[in-house]
Amino acid sequence: MIKRSFLLVLASAGLALLPTGLQAQTSTWTIDAAHSSIGFAVKHLGVSTVRGTLTGIKGTVTLDEKDITKSSVDAVVDANTVNTNVEARDKHLKSPDFFNVAANPTLTFKSTKIVSTGGKTQLIGDLTLAGVTKSVTLDLDGPAPPQKGQGGKIISGFSATGTLSRSNFSFGAKFGSAMLSDEVKFTIDVEVDKQ
Repeated sequence: MIKRSFLLVLASAGLALLPTGLQAQTSTWTIDAAHSSIGFAVKHLGVSTVRGTLTGIKGTVTLDEKDITKSSVDAVVDANTVNTNVEARDKHLKSPDFFNVAANPTLTFKSTKIVSTGGKTQLIGDLTLAGVTKSVTLDLDGPAPPQKGQGGKIISGFSATGTLSRSNFSFGAKFGSAMLSDEVKFTIDVEVDKQ
Protein backbone atom coordinates (compact mmCIF):
# COMPACT_ATOMS: atom_id res chain seq x y z
CA MET A 1 0.00 0.00 0.00
CA ILE A 2 2.83 2.37 0.90
CA LYS A 3 4.70 1.43 -2.28
CA ARG A 4 1.61 2.04 -4.41
CA SER A 5 0.99 5.42 -2.75
CA PHE A 6 4.61 6.40 -3.34
CA LEU A 7 4.35 5.49 -7.03
CA LEU A 8 1.15 7.54 -7.36
CA VAL A 9 2.87 10.55 -5.81
CA LEU A 10 5.81 10.21 -8.22
CA ALA A 11 3.47 9.88 -11.21
CA SER A 12 1.45 12.93 -10.13
CA ALA A 13 4.61 14.95 -9.66
CA GLY A 14 5.81 13.98 -13.13
CA LEU A 15 2.50 15.01 -14.72
CA ALA A 16 2.52 18.29 -12.81
CA LEU A 17 6.00 19.08 -14.12
CA LEU A 18 5.26 18.18 -17.74
CA PRO A 19 3.02 21.18 -18.64
CA THR A 20 5.41 23.57 -16.92
CA GLY A 21 8.28 22.32 -19.04
CA LEU A 22 6.24 22.73 -22.20
CA GLN A 23 5.05 26.22 -21.27
CA ALA A 24 8.61 27.32 -20.53
CA GLN A 25 9.56 26.62 -24.17
CA THR A 26 6.81 28.70 -25.79
CA SER A 27 6.02 32.36 -25.19
CA THR A 28 3.60 34.81 -26.78
CA TRP A 29 4.65 38.30 -27.88
CA THR A 30 2.57 41.20 -29.20
CA ILE A 31 3.88 43.44 -31.99
CA ASP A 32 4.47 47.01 -30.78
CA ALA A 33 3.04 49.17 -33.58
CA ALA A 34 4.81 52.29 -32.30
CA HIS A 35 8.23 50.68 -32.84
CA SER A 36 7.59 48.59 -35.96
CA SER A 37 7.55 49.41 -39.67
CA ILE A 38 8.04 48.10 -43.18
CA GLY A 39 10.37 49.86 -45.58
CA PHE A 40 10.17 49.21 -49.32
CA ALA A 41 12.13 50.25 -52.40
CA VAL A 42 11.24 50.11 -56.10
CA LYS A 43 13.14 51.37 -59.17
CA HIS A 44 11.50 54.18 -61.15
CA LEU A 45 12.28 54.34 -64.91
CA GLY A 46 15.38 52.28 -64.18
CA VAL A 47 17.26 55.33 -62.92
CA SER A 48 16.12 56.15 -59.40
CA THR A 49 14.89 54.28 -56.33
CA VAL A 50 11.65 55.34 -54.69
CA ARG A 51 11.44 54.40 -51.02
CA GLY A 52 8.47 54.29 -48.72
CA THR A 53 7.13 52.89 -45.47
CA LEU A 54 4.10 51.17 -44.05
CA THR A 55 3.31 51.36 -40.35
CA GLY A 56 0.32 50.37 -38.24
CA ILE A 57 1.56 46.80 -37.82
CA LYS A 58 -0.36 44.61 -35.37
CA GLY A 59 -0.08 40.94 -34.58
CA THR A 60 1.33 38.12 -32.53
CA VAL A 61 4.57 36.18 -32.47
CA THR A 62 4.55 32.76 -30.83
CA LEU A 63 8.15 31.97 -29.99
CA ASP A 64 9.50 28.52 -29.22
CA GLU A 65 12.54 29.45 -27.17
CA LYS A 66 14.29 26.11 -27.75
CA ASP A 67 13.51 25.63 -31.43
CA ILE A 68 12.81 28.73 -33.53
CA THR A 69 11.52 26.57 -36.40
CA LYS A 70 8.46 25.81 -34.25
CA SER A 71 7.66 29.53 -33.86
CA SER A 72 5.03 31.46 -35.82
CA VAL A 73 4.08 35.00 -36.88
CA ASP A 74 0.63 36.41 -37.61
CA ALA A 75 0.51 40.10 -38.60
CA VAL A 76 -1.81 42.74 -40.09
CA VAL A 77 -0.63 46.02 -41.66
CA ASP A 78 -2.74 49.13 -42.24
CA ALA A 79 -2.47 49.89 -45.99
CA ASN A 80 -3.62 53.47 -45.38
CA THR A 81 -0.29 54.19 -43.68
CA VAL A 82 1.71 53.94 -46.93
CA ASN A 83 4.05 56.93 -47.06
CA THR A 84 6.61 57.96 -49.69
CA ASN A 85 6.79 61.61 -48.56
CA VAL A 86 4.98 62.75 -51.71
CA GLU A 87 1.28 63.35 -51.08
CA ALA A 88 0.12 62.89 -54.68
CA ARG A 89 2.07 59.64 -55.05
CA ASP A 90 0.73 58.32 -51.74
CA LYS A 91 -2.82 59.08 -52.89
CA HIS A 92 -2.15 57.17 -56.12
CA LEU A 93 -0.70 54.22 -54.19
CA LYS A 94 -3.92 54.00 -52.16
CA SER A 95 -6.02 53.96 -55.34
CA PRO A 96 -7.28 50.85 -57.21
CA ASP A 97 -4.09 51.01 -59.33
CA PHE A 98 -2.07 49.72 -56.37
CA PHE A 99 -3.18 48.98 -52.78
CA ASN A 100 -6.87 49.73 -53.44
CA VAL A 101 -7.36 50.57 -49.77
CA ALA A 102 -11.12 51.09 -50.16
CA ALA A 103 -11.50 47.38 -50.96
CA ASN A 104 -8.38 46.07 -49.19
CA PRO A 105 -7.60 48.22 -46.15
CA THR A 106 -5.00 45.79 -44.78
CA LEU A 107 -2.11 43.57 -45.79
CA THR A 108 -1.78 40.31 -43.87
CA PHE A 109 1.05 37.87 -43.27
CA LYS A 110 0.68 34.42 -41.73
CA SER A 111 3.76 32.24 -41.41
CA THR A 112 3.60 28.67 -42.66
CA LYS A 113 7.14 27.53 -41.90
CA ILE A 114 10.47 28.65 -40.44
CA VAL A 115 13.62 27.01 -41.75
CA SER A 116 17.03 27.28 -40.10
CA THR A 117 20.04 25.81 -41.91
CA GLY A 118 23.70 26.70 -42.11
CA GLY A 119 23.33 29.64 -39.74
CA LYS A 120 20.60 31.19 -41.92
CA THR A 121 16.98 31.43 -40.82
CA GLN A 122 14.13 31.94 -43.26
CA LEU A 123 10.53 32.86 -42.48
CA ILE A 124 8.06 31.55 -45.06
CA GLY A 125 4.42 32.57 -45.12
CA ASP A 126 1.35 33.73 -46.98
CA LEU A 127 1.25 37.44 -47.79
CA THR A 128 -2.05 38.99 -48.85
CA LEU A 129 -1.43 42.21 -50.78
CA ALA A 130 -4.26 44.12 -52.49
CA GLY A 131 -6.50 41.07 -52.18
CA VAL A 132 -4.01 38.56 -53.69
CA THR A 133 -2.37 35.90 -51.53
CA LYS A 134 1.02 34.39 -52.40
CA SER A 135 3.80 32.68 -50.49
CA VAL A 136 6.89 34.78 -49.74
CA THR A 137 10.24 33.88 -48.20
CA LEU A 138 12.01 36.30 -45.86
CA ASP A 139 15.53 36.20 -44.46
CA LEU A 140 15.21 36.54 -40.70
CA ASP A 141 17.60 38.37 -38.39
CA GLY A 142 16.80 37.75 -34.72
CA PRO A 143 15.03 37.60 -32.45
CA ALA A 144 17.18 39.87 -30.29
CA PRO A 145 17.92 38.72 -26.74
CA PRO A 146 14.99 39.78 -24.52
CA GLN A 147 15.53 42.76 -22.25
CA LYS A 148 13.54 44.91 -19.87
CA GLY A 149 11.97 47.96 -21.53
CA GLN A 150 10.02 50.94 -20.24
CA GLY A 151 7.54 50.11 -17.53
CA GLY A 152 9.28 46.81 -16.84
CA LYS A 153 7.97 45.07 -19.99
CA ILE A 154 10.14 42.36 -21.49
CA ILE A 155 10.84 43.28 -25.10
CA SER A 156 12.61 41.78 -28.08
CA GLY A 157 12.70 42.38 -31.82
CA PHE A 158 13.65 41.05 -35.21
CA SER A 159 14.17 42.14 -38.79
CA ALA A 160 13.23 40.37 -41.99
CA THR A 161 14.23 41.18 -45.55
CA GLY A 162 12.87 39.96 -48.83
CA THR A 163 11.91 40.68 -52.41
CA LEU A 164 8.55 40.27 -54.08
CA SER A 165 7.41 40.40 -57.66
CA ARG A 166 4.65 42.95 -58.37
CA SER A 167 3.35 40.82 -61.21
CA ASN A 168 2.77 37.85 -58.88
CA PHE A 169 0.30 40.00 -56.95
CA SER A 170 -1.06 41.92 -59.99
CA PHE A 171 0.10 44.98 -58.08
CA GLY A 172 0.30 48.10 -60.23
CA ALA A 173 -0.41 45.94 -63.28
CA LYS A 174 -0.97 49.02 -65.48
CA PHE A 175 2.65 50.02 -65.03
CA GLY A 176 5.24 47.87 -66.79
CA SER A 177 8.73 47.14 -65.56
CA ALA A 178 10.15 49.91 -67.78
CA MET A 179 8.34 52.40 -65.54
CA LEU A 180 8.41 50.55 -62.20
CA SER A 181 10.63 47.58 -61.54
CA ASP A 182 8.74 44.33 -61.06
CA GLU A 183 11.04 43.63 -58.13
CA VAL A 184 10.19 45.33 -54.85
CA LYS A 185 12.70 45.02 -52.03
CA PHE A 186 11.47 45.36 -48.48
CA THR A 187 12.67 45.29 -44.89
CA ILE A 188 10.45 44.60 -41.88
CA ASP A 189 11.58 45.85 -38.46
CA VAL A 190 9.47 44.68 -35.53
CA GLU A 191 9.59 45.21 -31.77
CA VAL A 192 7.59 42.78 -29.67
CA ASP A 193 6.34 42.80 -26.05
CA LYS A 194 6.17 39.60 -24.03
CA GLN A 195 2.72 38.73 -22.74
